[in-house]
Amino acid sequence: MGISHRISRRGFLGTSAATAASLTFPLPAFAQAAARVVVIGGGFGGASCARALKQIDPKLQVTLVEPNKTFTACPFSNNVIAGLRSIEEQQFGYDKIAAGGVTVVAQMATGVDGAARTVTLADGTSLGYDRLVLSPGIDLRFGALQGYDEAAASKMPHAWKAGEQTLLLRKQLEAMDDGGLVVIAAPANPFRCPPGPYERACLIAHYLKTKKPRSKLIILDAKDTFSKQRLFQNAWKELYPGMVEWVSLSQGGKVNAVDPATNTLITDFGNHTAQVANVIPPQRAGRIATSAGATDNTGWCAIDPVTFESKSAPNIHVIGDACLAGAMPKSAFTANAQAKVCAAAIATLLSGGTPAAPKLINTCYSLAAPGYGISVAGVYQPKNGTLADVEGAGGVSPADVPREFRAREADYAQSWFATITAEVFG
Repeated sequence: MGISHRISRRGFLGTSAATAASLTFPLPAFAQAAARVVVIGGGFGGASCARALKQIDPKLQVTLVEPNKTFTACPFSNNVIAGLRSIEEQQFGYDKIAAGGVTVVAQMATGVDGAARTVTLADGTSLGYDRLVLSPGIDLRFGALQGYDEAAASKMPHAWKAGEQTLLLRKQLEAMDDGGLVVIAAPANPFRCPPGPYERACLIAHYLKTKKPRSKLIILDAKDTFSKQRLFQNAWKELYPGMVEWVSLSQGGKVNAVDPATNTLITDFGNHTAQVANVIPPQRAGRIATSAGATDNTGWCAIDPVTFESKSAPNIHVIGDACLAGAMPKSAFTANAQAKVCAAAIATLLSGGTPAAPKLINTCYSLAAPGYGISVAGVYQPKNGTLADVEGAGGVSPADVPREFRAREADYAQSWFATITAEVFG
């Protein structure tokens, strides 16, 4: 059902803005000694949380631990792969965050001692904390797919962490012969950015249509359904007829193994040898979450849906892609929203209060082609120990609309990216 049937675009964005704004208004009274909050991970979640904490109370000692001095954003990185955008447009620094009073430590966090409340850094020094926020993103489960390890990724790129892998996949497409086969292997849930593989298929198909029109793209999927499925499939028929093929789990789409030497993907139903193979492997929470004792047997982090505090590691909160957030998907919008709720909850907890149950919003935009956007939106609230959909809120873009509607959605996507990156890093 389209968003217009449930919540208008203007109403949705207004609600989102109001929700975000409300999180920065309370100013809880702290004791004289400034509390110490360490945030690990400088992506959309961690950077947002660090800034929000300082905005709520400038007296807080907030330290952001992030080894990379430049952040390369995943949203819109599929445009880089398709040659529609430069990698530099995806890159952001931490100068403005530091200027806002956050101490930025450009090191890797190598360990967490929950009992002592310390974080160990790569140089052997440690940071003490009263509350710790983990926003480490994902680690790829190398070895979960037979034959796919870090060496294989140099031949069959995943491009699921933006940067060098993004550019490698782009270069492989540029070097491919017209008439070549591109294969994308999509993982089972949960994983970072559920619509991402299908947006990628669209934008690679756009590149092939304009540059190498005799080529074909196959998606080998470990699922029978995926996010915004009808909208993506309609776009493939409309924009790329005969070029994109989706093979579902029940049709034999699950990739069991790969052979990097021959660029072959192996399923129960047969082998697919590609000229360009994009293998997106299974994922888990970033490894520091395991060091902190915050992961469970799924490899992800179970959290309290009100405070985002770990269910297994006291005084440690987990936000963004690393946490299990029920119905709320893993996206940059989600990480930013969770960061604000988590910061407000931490401020309340440090002042001795009880955090109120939040409502959170997520919107995922995808581009099927330049000027052709689709989206899915949701509203979530705590229910039965997890985050559940708020019935009657959110939805997906309508299926049957004029192209002008798709163009507006594409504009919304551009505006959202400019807004969130300015808020977080600008």
